[in-house]
Amino acid sequence: MKRWLIVAALVLASAGALYYSERHKIENRVGPETVLSAAAETQKEISHPVARVIRLSDKEELEIGDAIAQRYSSYWSRSEATDAPIEQYLNSVGKVIAAHTHRRFDYKFHYIPSDGLVNAFAIPGGHVFVGKGLLQLMNSEDELAAVLGHEVEHVDHYDCNERVSVEERLKNIPFGQLLELPIALFQAGYSKEQELEADRDGTALAVLAGYSPQGAVHLFQVLERLDREYVQKAESPQQELSQVAIQTIQGYFRSHPLPQERERQVRSLIASEKWAEPKERPLQVHIVPAKPEVAQQ
Repeated sequence: MKRWLIVAALVLASAGALYYSERHKIENRVGPETVLSAAAETQKEISHPVARVIRLSDKEELEIGDAIAQRYSSYWSRSEATDAPIEQYLNSVGKVIAAHTHRRFDYKFHYIPSDGLVNAFAIPGGHVFVGKGLLQLMNSEDELAAVLGHEVEHVDHYDCNERVSVEERLKNIPFGQLLELPIALFQAGYSKEQELEADRDGTALAVLAGYSPQGAVHLFQVLERLDREYVQKAESPQQELSQVAIQTIQGYFRSHPLPQERERQVRSLIASEKWAEPKERPLQVHIVPAKPEVAQQ
Protein backbone atom coordinates (compact mmCIF):
# COMPACT_ATOMS: atom_id res chain seq x y z
CA MET A 1 0.00 0.00 0.00
CA LYS A 2 2.78 2.40 0.96
CA ARG A 3 4.51 1.69 -2.35
CA TRP A 4 1.37 2.60 -4.31
CA LEU A 5 1.03 5.84 -2.35
CA ILE A 6 4.58 6.84 -3.32
CA VAL A 7 3.89 6.07 -6.99
CA ALA A 8 0.65 8.08 -6.87
CA ALA A 9 2.45 11.02 -5.27
CA LEU A 10 5.09 11.01 -8.01
CA VAL A 11 2.44 10.90 -10.73
CA LEU A 12 0.54 13.80 -9.17
CA ALA A 13 3.73 15.83 -8.78
CA SER A 14 4.68 15.18 -12.39
CA ALA A 15 1.22 16.17 -13.63
CA GLY A 16 1.31 19.33 -11.55
CA ALA A 17 4.72 20.31 -12.90
CA LEU A 18 3.57 19.70 -16.48
CA TYR A 19 0.38 21.72 -16.00
CA TYR A 20 2.33 24.61 -14.46
CA SER A 21 4.95 24.66 -17.17
CA GLU A 22 2.34 24.58 -19.94
CA ARG A 23 0.52 27.49 -18.34
CA HIS A 24 3.72 29.58 -18.34
CA LYS A 25 5.52 29.30 -21.68
CA ILE A 26 9.16 30.40 -22.03
CA GLU A 27 9.81 32.52 -25.07
CA ASN A 28 12.49 30.96 -27.26
CA ARG A 29 14.72 34.00 -27.74
CA VAL A 30 18.36 34.61 -26.95
CA GLY A 31 19.98 37.58 -25.26
CA PRO A 32 19.90 39.43 -21.95
CA GLU A 33 16.72 41.31 -22.80
CA THR A 34 14.77 38.04 -22.40
CA VAL A 35 16.36 37.52 -19.06
CA LEU A 36 14.58 35.81 -16.26
CA SER A 37 11.08 37.30 -16.36
CA ALA A 38 9.07 34.59 -18.12
CA ALA A 39 11.45 31.78 -17.27
CA ALA A 40 11.41 32.62 -13.58
CA GLU A 41 7.71 31.78 -13.55
CA THR A 42 8.20 28.19 -14.73
CA GLN A 43 11.25 26.98 -12.92
CA LYS A 44 10.86 27.27 -9.21
CA GLU A 45 8.99 24.35 -7.72
CA ILE A 46 9.40 21.24 -9.85
CA SER A 47 9.71 18.30 -7.48
CA HIS A 48 13.33 17.40 -6.78
CA PRO A 49 12.56 13.68 -6.14
CA VAL A 50 10.75 13.38 -9.48
CA ALA A 51 13.64 15.02 -11.34
CA ARG A 52 16.18 12.69 -9.76
CA VAL A 53 14.34 9.68 -11.16
CA ILE A 54 14.71 10.94 -14.73
CA ARG A 55 18.22 12.41 -14.90
CA LEU A 56 20.10 12.48 -18.17
CA SER A 57 23.26 10.44 -18.54
CA ASP A 58 26.55 12.37 -18.42
CA LYS A 59 26.98 11.75 -22.15
CA GLU A 60 23.55 13.19 -22.93
CA GLU A 61 24.16 16.15 -20.65
CA LEU A 62 27.48 16.94 -22.33
CA GLU A 63 25.98 16.74 -25.82
CA ILE A 64 23.12 19.07 -24.93
CA GLY A 65 25.30 21.51 -23.00
CA ASP A 66 27.94 21.77 -25.72
CA ALA A 67 25.29 22.46 -28.38
CA ILE A 68 23.54 25.14 -26.31
CA ALA A 69 26.85 26.78 -25.36
CA GLN A 70 28.02 26.92 -28.98
CA ARG A 71 24.73 28.41 -30.13
CA TYR A 72 24.63 31.04 -27.39
CA SER A 73 28.30 32.03 -27.73
CA SER A 74 27.91 32.53 -31.48
CA TYR A 75 25.17 35.08 -30.82
CA TRP A 76 27.68 37.60 -29.47
CA SER A 77 30.15 39.59 -31.53
CA ARG A 78 33.47 39.67 -29.72
CA SER A 79 36.68 41.66 -29.74
CA GLU A 80 39.75 39.42 -29.52
CA ALA A 81 41.76 42.30 -28.10
CA THR A 82 39.46 43.04 -25.17
CA ASP A 83 37.20 40.02 -24.62
CA ALA A 84 39.63 37.11 -25.01
CA PRO A 85 41.85 38.13 -22.03
CA ILE A 86 38.76 38.44 -19.82
CA GLU A 87 37.55 34.97 -20.80
CA GLN A 88 41.03 33.56 -20.17
CA TYR A 89 40.96 35.15 -16.73
CA LEU A 90 37.54 33.64 -15.95
CA ASN A 91 38.87 30.22 -16.92
CA SER A 92 42.04 30.60 -14.84
CA VAL A 93 39.95 31.31 -11.73
CA GLY A 94 37.07 28.98 -12.57
CA LYS A 95 39.15 25.89 -13.24
CA VAL A 96 40.85 26.23 -9.84
CA ILE A 97 37.40 26.38 -8.25
CA ALA A 98 36.01 23.48 -10.31
CA ALA A 99 38.97 21.24 -9.43
CA HIS A 100 37.21 20.51 -6.12
CA THR A 101 33.88 19.34 -7.59
CA HIS A 102 32.60 15.76 -7.52
CA ARG A 103 31.56 15.61 -11.18
CA ARG A 104 34.69 15.64 -13.29
CA PHE A 105 33.57 17.67 -16.27
CA ASP A 106 35.93 19.86 -18.27
CA TYR A 107 34.35 23.05 -16.95
CA LYS A 108 34.42 26.01 -19.34
CA PHE A 109 33.82 29.64 -18.43
CA HIS A 110 32.45 32.09 -20.98
CA TYR A 111 32.40 35.89 -20.97
CA ILE A 112 29.34 37.66 -22.36
CA PRO A 113 30.27 41.25 -23.34
CA SER A 114 26.91 42.80 -22.47
CA ASP A 115 26.51 45.61 -19.95
CA GLY A 116 22.87 44.57 -19.65
CA LEU A 117 23.65 41.05 -18.42
CA VAL A 118 23.96 41.56 -14.67
CA ASN A 119 23.97 37.83 -14.04
CA ALA A 120 25.91 34.58 -14.26
CA PHE A 121 24.44 31.16 -14.99
CA ALA A 122 25.39 27.57 -15.71
CA ILE A 123 24.10 25.19 -18.36
CA PRO A 124 24.45 21.39 -18.56
CA GLY A 125 27.83 19.78 -19.08
CA GLY A 126 29.90 22.31 -17.14
CA HIS A 127 29.51 25.57 -19.07
CA VAL A 128 29.32 28.77 -17.00
CA PHE A 129 28.50 32.19 -18.46
CA VAL A 130 29.33 35.50 -16.76
CA GLY A 131 27.88 38.79 -17.96
CA LYS A 132 29.88 41.98 -18.29
CA GLY A 133 27.24 43.80 -16.23
CA LEU A 134 27.94 41.55 -13.24
CA LEU A 135 31.73 41.79 -13.52
CA GLN A 136 31.44 45.59 -13.47
CA LEU A 137 29.98 45.35 -9.96
CA MET A 138 32.83 43.27 -8.52
CA ASN A 139 35.76 44.62 -6.55
CA SER A 140 37.73 41.46 -5.82
CA GLU A 141 38.70 38.12 -7.30
CA ASP A 142 37.18 36.54 -4.20
CA GLU A 143 33.75 37.83 -5.24
CA LEU A 144 34.31 36.31 -8.68
CA ALA A 145 35.33 33.01 -7.06
CA ALA A 146 32.10 32.98 -5.04
CA VAL A 147 30.02 33.52 -8.20
CA LEU A 148 31.85 30.84 -10.17
CA GLY A 149 31.65 28.41 -7.24
CA HIS A 150 27.90 28.97 -6.99
CA GLU A 151 27.35 28.31 -10.69
CA VAL A 152 29.63 25.27 -10.77
CA GLU A 153 27.59 23.77 -7.94
CA HIS A 154 24.42 23.99 -10.04
CA VAL A 155 26.17 21.58 -12.40
CA ASP A 156 27.72 19.46 -9.64
CA HIS A 157 24.34 19.08 -7.89
CA TYR A 158 22.61 18.04 -11.17
CA ASP A 159 20.36 21.13 -11.08
CA CYS A 160 21.02 21.91 -14.76
CA ASN A 161 20.73 18.24 -15.70
CA GLU A 162 17.40 17.85 -13.94
CA ARG A 163 15.93 20.95 -15.55
CA VAL A 164 16.59 19.49 -19.00
CA SER A 165 15.37 16.04 -18.02
CA VAL A 166 12.09 17.47 -16.73
CA GLU A 167 11.62 19.35 -20.01
CA GLU A 168 12.31 16.15 -21.95
CA ARG A 169 10.23 13.67 -19.97
CA LEU A 170 7.28 15.76 -18.79
CA LYS A 171 6.79 17.63 -22.09
CA ASN A 172 7.77 14.67 -24.30
CA ILE A 173 10.39 16.71 -26.15
CA PRO A 174 12.50 14.55 -28.51
CA PHE A 175 16.18 14.44 -27.55
CA GLY A 176 17.26 16.28 -30.72
CA GLN A 177 15.04 19.25 -29.89
CA LEU A 178 16.64 19.59 -26.46
CA LEU A 179 19.70 21.01 -28.22
CA GLU A 180 17.52 24.04 -29.05
CA LEU A 181 16.31 24.76 -25.51
CA PRO A 182 16.21 28.53 -24.81
CA ILE A 183 19.05 29.89 -22.71
CA ALA A 184 16.51 31.73 -20.54
CA LEU A 185 15.60 28.34 -19.05
CA PHE A 186 18.96 28.34 -17.26
CA GLN A 187 19.22 32.06 -16.56
CA ALA A 188 16.10 31.96 -14.44
CA GLY A 189 17.54 30.40 -11.29
CA TYR A 190 16.29 27.44 -9.28
CA SER A 191 14.26 26.75 -6.17
CA LYS A 192 15.15 28.62 -3.00
CA GLU A 193 16.62 25.46 -1.47
CA GLN A 194 18.79 24.80 -4.52
CA GLU A 195 20.04 28.40 -4.61
CA LEU A 196 20.97 28.39 -0.92
CA GLU A 197 22.67 25.01 -1.33
CA ALA A 198 24.73 26.40 -4.22
CA ASP A 199 25.68 29.39 -2.03
CA ARG A 200 26.90 27.12 0.77
CA ASP A 201 28.82 24.66 -1.37
CA GLY A 202 30.02 27.26 -3.84
CA THR A 203 31.54 29.32 -1.03
CA ALA A 204 33.14 26.14 0.32
CA LEU A 205 34.69 25.49 -3.12
CA ALA A 206 36.13 29.02 -3.15
CA VAL A 207 37.57 28.54 0.34
CA LEU A 208 39.16 25.22 -0.69
CA ALA A 209 40.77 27.10 -3.59
CA GLY A 210 42.31 29.60 -1.17
CA TYR A 211 39.83 32.46 -1.45
CA SER A 212 38.25 34.43 1.36
CA PRO A 213 34.60 33.64 2.17
CA GLN A 214 34.20 37.37 2.63
CA GLY A 215 34.02 37.56 -1.16
CA ALA A 216 30.58 35.98 -0.98
CA VAL A 217 29.54 38.28 1.86
CA HIS A 218 30.57 41.39 -0.06
CA LEU A 219 28.85 40.16 -3.21
CA PHE A 220 25.56 39.70 -1.37
CA GLN A 221 25.92 43.21 0.07
CA VAL A 222 26.23 44.56 -3.48
CA LEU A 223 23.12 42.60 -4.49
CA GLU A 224 21.26 43.95 -1.46
CA ARG A 225 22.09 47.50 -2.54
CA LEU A 226 20.84 46.79 -6.07
CA ASP A 227 17.64 45.36 -4.61
CA ARG A 228 17.02 48.55 -2.63
CA GLU A 229 17.84 50.83 -5.57
CA TYR A 230 16.23 49.09 -8.54
CA VAL A 231 13.62 46.70 -7.13
CA GLN A 232 12.30 48.22 -3.91
CA LYS A 233 13.28 51.72 -5.16
CA ALA A 234 13.82 52.70 -1.55
CA GLU A 235 17.10 54.50 -2.33
CA SER A 236 18.42 56.63 -5.15
CA PRO A 237 20.70 54.60 -7.44
CA GLN A 238 24.44 55.10 -6.92
CA GLN A 239 25.11 54.42 -10.61
CA GLU A 240 23.16 54.85 -13.82
CA LEU A 241 22.27 51.59 -15.52
CA SER A 242 20.59 50.87 -18.83
CA GLN A 243 16.96 49.82 -18.91
CA VAL A 244 18.01 46.33 -20.03
CA ALA A 245 20.31 46.00 -17.01
CA ILE A 246 17.55 47.16 -14.66
CA GLN A 247 15.12 44.62 -16.12
CA THR A 248 17.76 41.92 -15.69
CA ILE A 249 18.27 42.86 -12.04
CA GLN A 250 14.54 42.88 -11.37
CA GLY A 251 14.16 39.48 -13.00
CA TYR A 252 17.09 38.13 -11.00
CA PHE A 253 15.46 39.05 -7.70
CA ARG A 254 12.19 37.42 -8.75
CA SER A 255 13.99 34.10 -9.07
CA HIS A 256 16.54 34.15 -6.22
CA PRO A 257 16.39 34.31 -2.41
CA LEU A 258 16.77 37.70 -0.78
CA PRO A 259 20.45 38.73 -0.56
CA GLN A 260 20.07 39.42 3.18
CA GLU A 261 19.15 35.78 3.76
CA ARG A 262 22.02 34.59 1.59
CA GLU A 263 24.48 36.80 3.46
CA ARG A 264 23.23 35.55 6.85
CA GLN A 265 23.67 31.95 5.73
CA VAL A 266 27.27 32.50 4.61
CA ARG A 267 28.15 34.42 7.79
CA SER A 268 26.74 31.54 9.85
CA LEU A 269 28.75 29.06 7.77
CA ILE A 270 31.96 31.07 8.26
CA ALA A 271 31.42 30.97 12.02
CA SER A 272 30.50 27.27 12.22
CA GLU A 273 33.31 26.11 9.90
CA LYS A 274 35.84 28.52 11.47
CA TRP A 275 37.10 29.39 8.02
CA ALA A 276 40.20 31.51 7.70
CA GLU A 277 39.65 34.86 6.03
CA PRO A 278 42.74 35.72 3.99
CA LYS A 279 43.10 39.15 2.47
CA GLU A 280 40.92 39.46 -0.61
CA ARG A 281 42.68 39.56 -3.96
CA PRO A 282 42.10 42.43 -6.38
CA LEU A 283 40.13 41.72 -9.52
CA GLN A 284 42.65 41.30 -12.35
CA VAL A 285 40.51 42.85 -15.08
CA HIS A 286 39.20 46.36 -15.49
CA ILE A 287 35.99 46.55 -17.46
CA VAL A 288 34.89 49.95 -18.72
CA PRO A 289 31.08 50.22 -18.82
CA ALA A 290 29.39 51.41 -21.96
CA LYS A 291 27.49 54.68 -21.82
CA PRO A 292 24.08 53.63 -20.48
CA GLU A 293 20.78 54.26 -22.13
CA VAL A 294 18.49 56.61 -20.26
CA ALA A 295 16.80 54.55 -17.58
CA GLN A 296 13.10 55.13 -17.07
CA GLN A 297 12.52 54.95 -13.32
